[in-house]
Amino acid sequence: MTVSPDPARVEAALVLDPSWIAELRARWTALVQTAVWDDPQMRRLGDAPRLRKRLLELGERLKSLTAGRGWIPHPRERLKSALATAAGVRESLAAVDSLLEGLSPGAAGDGLREQFSSLRLTVEAELLAREQAWAALLDSQLDG
Repeated sequence: MTVSPDPARVEAALVLDPSWIAELRARWTALVQTAVWDDPQMRRLGDAPRLRKRLLELGERLKSLTAGRGWIPHPRERLKSALATAAGVRESLAAVDSLLEGLSPGAAGDGLREQFSSLRLTVEAELLAREQAWAALLDSQLDG
Protein backbone atom coordinates (compact mmCIF):
# COMPACT_ATOMS: atom_id res chain seq x y z
CA MET A 1 0.00 0.00 0.00
CA THR A 2 1.35 3.41 -0.95
CA VAL A 3 0.91 6.53 1.10
CA SER A 4 0.56 9.89 -0.59
CA PRO A 5 3.36 12.34 0.22
CA ASP A 6 2.51 15.16 2.60
CA PRO A 7 0.98 17.91 0.43
CA ALA A 8 2.67 20.68 2.46
CA ARG A 9 6.10 19.07 2.04
CA VAL A 10 5.50 18.61 -1.67
CA GLU A 11 4.40 22.21 -2.10
CA ALA A 12 7.46 23.45 -0.20
CA ALA A 13 9.76 21.27 -2.31
CA LEU A 14 8.29 22.60 -5.53
CA VAL A 15 8.76 26.27 -4.67
CA LEU A 16 11.74 27.64 -6.58
CA ASP A 17 13.80 30.69 -5.68
CA PRO A 18 12.50 33.69 -7.68
CA SER A 19 16.03 35.09 -8.04
CA TRP A 20 17.17 31.79 -9.58
CA ILE A 21 14.24 31.90 -12.00
CA ALA A 22 15.08 35.51 -12.93
CA GLU A 23 18.71 34.55 -13.50
CA LEU A 24 17.71 31.62 -15.72
CA ARG A 25 15.45 33.87 -17.75
CA ALA A 26 18.10 36.57 -18.17
CA ARG A 27 20.83 34.11 -19.13
CA TRP A 28 18.59 32.28 -21.60
CA THR A 29 17.43 35.56 -23.16
CA ALA A 30 21.03 36.72 -23.64
CA LEU A 31 21.93 33.35 -25.16
CA VAL A 32 19.09 33.52 -27.68
CA GLN A 33 19.93 37.11 -28.54
CA THR A 34 23.53 36.11 -29.29
CA ALA A 35 22.43 33.08 -31.32
CA VAL A 36 20.10 35.19 -33.48
CA TRP A 37 21.60 38.65 -33.74
CA ASP A 38 25.33 37.89 -33.57
CA ASP A 39 24.91 35.20 -36.23
CA PRO A 40 27.57 32.73 -35.05
CA GLN A 41 28.94 30.65 -37.88
CA MET A 42 28.52 26.89 -37.92
CA ARG A 43 30.71 24.34 -39.67
CA ARG A 44 27.74 22.50 -41.19
CA LEU A 45 25.04 24.02 -43.31
CA GLY A 46 21.69 24.05 -41.49
CA ASP A 47 23.09 23.78 -37.97
CA ALA A 48 22.42 27.44 -37.10
CA PRO A 49 18.62 27.11 -37.48
CA ARG A 50 18.73 23.79 -35.59
CA LEU A 51 20.66 25.46 -32.79
CA ARG A 52 18.15 28.30 -32.56
CA LYS A 53 15.29 25.76 -32.52
CA ARG A 54 16.96 23.82 -29.70
CA LEU A 55 17.53 27.04 -27.74
CA LEU A 56 13.83 27.86 -28.04
CA GLU A 57 12.96 24.35 -26.89
CA LEU A 58 15.32 24.79 -23.92
CA GLY A 59 13.57 28.04 -23.02
CA GLU A 60 10.17 26.37 -23.15
CA ARG A 61 11.39 23.60 -20.89
CA LEU A 62 12.96 26.03 -18.44
CA LYS A 63 9.67 27.94 -18.33
CA SER A 64 7.82 24.70 -17.69
CA LEU A 65 10.30 23.74 -14.96
CA THR A 66 9.76 27.03 -13.16
CA ALA A 67 5.97 27.11 -13.60
CA GLY A 68 3.66 26.39 -10.70
CA ARG A 69 2.13 22.96 -10.49
CA GLY A 70 -0.85 23.88 -8.34
CA TRP A 71 -3.22 22.93 -11.13
CA ILE A 72 -2.18 19.26 -10.78
CA PRO A 73 -4.55 17.83 -8.18
CA HIS A 74 -2.39 15.14 -6.54
CA PRO A 75 0.94 15.82 -4.81
CA ARG A 76 2.50 12.64 -6.23
CA GLU A 77 1.64 13.73 -9.77
CA ARG A 78 3.11 17.19 -9.11
CA LEU A 79 6.41 15.57 -8.16
CA LYS A 80 6.37 13.27 -11.17
CA SER A 81 5.67 16.26 -13.42
CA ALA A 82 8.56 18.22 -11.92
CA LEU A 83 10.95 15.29 -12.35
CA ALA A 84 9.86 14.70 -15.95
CA THR A 85 10.32 18.38 -16.74
CA ALA A 86 13.78 18.37 -15.15
CA ALA A 87 14.70 15.40 -17.34
CA GLY A 88 13.49 17.37 -20.37
CA VAL A 89 15.66 20.32 -19.39
CA ARG A 90 18.69 18.04 -19.15
CA GLU A 91 17.85 16.57 -22.55
CA SER A 92 17.63 20.04 -24.10
CA LEU A 93 20.92 21.11 -22.50
CA ALA A 94 22.61 18.07 -24.00
CA ALA A 95 21.11 18.76 -27.45
CA VAL A 96 22.31 22.37 -27.41
CA ASP A 97 25.72 21.33 -26.14
CA SER A 98 26.03 18.85 -29.00
CA LEU A 99 25.17 21.49 -31.60
CA LEU A 100 27.62 23.99 -30.07
CA GLU A 101 30.44 21.61 -30.97
CA GLY A 102 29.81 22.62 -34.59
CA LEU A 103 30.48 26.32 -34.01
CA SER A 104 33.22 27.87 -36.08
CA PRO A 105 35.91 29.77 -34.19
CA GLY A 106 35.23 33.46 -33.70
CA ALA A 107 33.95 36.03 -31.27
CA ALA A 108 30.26 35.20 -31.77
CA GLY A 109 30.86 31.47 -31.31
CA ASP A 110 33.07 32.00 -28.28
CA GLY A 111 30.46 34.29 -26.73
CA LEU A 112 27.71 31.77 -27.37
CA ARG A 113 29.74 28.97 -25.77
CA GLU A 114 30.46 31.14 -22.72
CA GLN A 115 26.82 32.13 -22.32
CA PHE A 116 25.64 28.55 -22.66
CA SER A 117 28.19 27.33 -20.13
CA SER A 118 27.02 30.01 -17.71
CA LEU A 119 23.37 29.07 -18.21
CA ARG A 120 24.13 25.38 -17.77
CA LEU A 121 26.01 26.04 -14.52
CA THR A 122 23.09 28.13 -13.26
CA VAL A 123 20.62 25.36 -14.09
CA GLU A 124 22.72 22.58 -12.61
CA ALA A 125 23.52 24.52 -9.43
CA GLU A 126 19.89 24.19 -8.35
CA LEU A 127 18.46 21.34 -10.37
CA LEU A 128 20.36 18.36 -8.95
CA ALA A 129 19.36 19.13 -5.37
CA ARG A 130 15.76 19.69 -6.45
CA GLU A 131 15.60 16.43 -8.38
CA GLN A 132 16.98 14.55 -5.39
CA ALA A 133 14.46 16.15 -3.04
CA TRP A 134 11.55 15.39 -5.38
CA ALA A 135 12.68 11.79 -5.83
CA ALA A 136 13.10 11.37 -2.06
CA LEU A 137 9.54 12.58 -1.50
CA LEU A 138 8.27 10.10 -4.08
CA ASP A 139 10.30 7.32 -2.45
CA SER A 140 8.98 8.25 0.98
CA GLN A 141 5.48 7.23 -0.03
CA LEU A 142 6.75 3.71 -0.65
CA ASP A 143 8.30 3.54 2.83
CA GLY A 144 5.06 4.57 4.55
